[in-house]
Parts: sequence; structure tokens; C-alpha cells
Amino acid sequence: MGQTANLAINPALLPSMPFNPKTDLVPVALVASQPMVLVVPADSPWKSLQDLIQAAKAQPGGIRQALASTGTVGHLAGEMLSFKAGIQVLNVPYKGASPAVTDLLGKQTHYMFGTPQAVYPLIKGQRLRALAVTSAQRLPILPQVPTVAESGFPGFEAVDWKLIVAPRNTPAGIAQKMNAAVNQALQDPGVLKQLQSEGSTPMGGSLQHVQAYLQKEQAGWAALIRDAKIALEQRYSIRSIWRFIFLDPRAFQA
Repeated sequence: MGQTANLAINPALLPSMPFNPKTDLVPVALVASQPMVLVVPADSPWKSLQDLIQAAKAQPGGIRQALASTGTVGHLAGEMLSFKAGIQVLNVPYKGASPAVTDLLGKQTHYMFGTPQAVYPLIKGQRLRALAVTSAQRLPILPQVPTVAESGFPGFEAVDWKLIVAPRNTPAGIAQKMNAAVNQALQDPGVLKQLQSEGSTPMGGSLQHVQAYLQKEQAGWAALIRDAKIALEQRYSIRSIWRFIFLDPRAFQA
């Protein structure tokens, strides 16, 4: 089971990988996709995505974005927004969603792009506020939350999709049989209910559709990484982050 990061983002972001997704694997079946949810603390003064962008433009580098990890869809969704909106923010990477959310609730950062699993319970519990989702359509479990595209950035889409792959040289008949089985499973009411409950959208499609979709995603993420000059070389230590916060009083204003 592959996904956006290891099949489409990492090939363009990392200097080397132990495998080549374009030549070593055969895309077999699209399973489901899941957007990121842009969240802020529930008592944040920002009520919309445009509020966040205005604050970031007023304080270049003074707004802190929590990253559950680097090289993920959440990370790249944030980079995409910064690039399209023309803003500069301070990325603060964490080792997972849990510490990132903890620091967001503690006001050590200002916002983050999180998965529905990581942030929905806190949105429901009114500890986080959702400003936007990164899918093309609104999320059924958050119908009142607009998409980033609706919020001033037409065409914006960043989703974490799951795609079944097989080794290269897998016989076409076997790939076709696997594809048919996944498409059939995606019609099962129980599967659909489970996907919807976790904020996922079923995908499916023919072998040709799967291959075309993967190629489009690989090209799209590579273009963003190239055009926005995204790299993983930059690292921030805890000391440098706190030095930035204490020496720049603007960091407390949002």
C-alpha cells in the first residue's frame, strides 16, 4: 500500500530513494483519499483562511506552522499555501501529529495542517477550529468548513491518497484481478461507512485511470517542489526556535 508521500512527493523531494516508484512498481488500484484540515486553537482570533494569510503578511516569518513531520502531505500542503498566498511562515517540525497538536493547543505554534484522525475529535470537542480543508470538495464530516479552493485559491488540492502497487513485471492478468477486487470492495456499504467515518473518500477506477492519476500526481508535486524551491536541508533546533520567539515580540501577537 503506497501513498502520496512515498510515491509522489519523496521522489522529487529527496536526493535519493531505495526504489524508483516510476520503474520498480506497477500501480494497481486507487483505494481512498483524505484531505488535510487546516486548524487553529479554538480561541484564535482567526476565523477564516484569509484572516491567517493577512496575519502572516503583516508579520513575515512571525507566524509559526506546526508540521507533524517533514515530507508529508501536511507539510507540502502548508508549503503550497505559502507559495500561492505569497507568505513566509516559520515551519516547526515535530516527530508525529501528537506532539504537534499538543504544542498547537499550548499556543507554541499558530496553525497546522492535520489529518482528520488527528484533529477531528478536538474540533468536535471545541478545542480546535477548522478553517479549511485541502480537498476539492468539502469533507462530509465537516460540511460547514470551506475548502482552500473556496477560500480564494481555485484549483488548490492536496490529499493523502492510498494506492495499491505491485512489483514490476507483475502479469497484467493478476494486476487486473487485483484492481477488480478493490473496486468491488469499494462498493461494500461497510467499507464506505468506515472510510467516511475517518474522513476518507473512496476512489477506485481502472488500471489505466490509476496509472494516469499517479503520473499526474507525481508531475504536480514535482512542479510545486521545483517552483516553490522546497527542500529539507533547513532544520530548526529547539534553541533556535525559542530564541526566535523571545527575541521577536511579534511572535506573540497572533
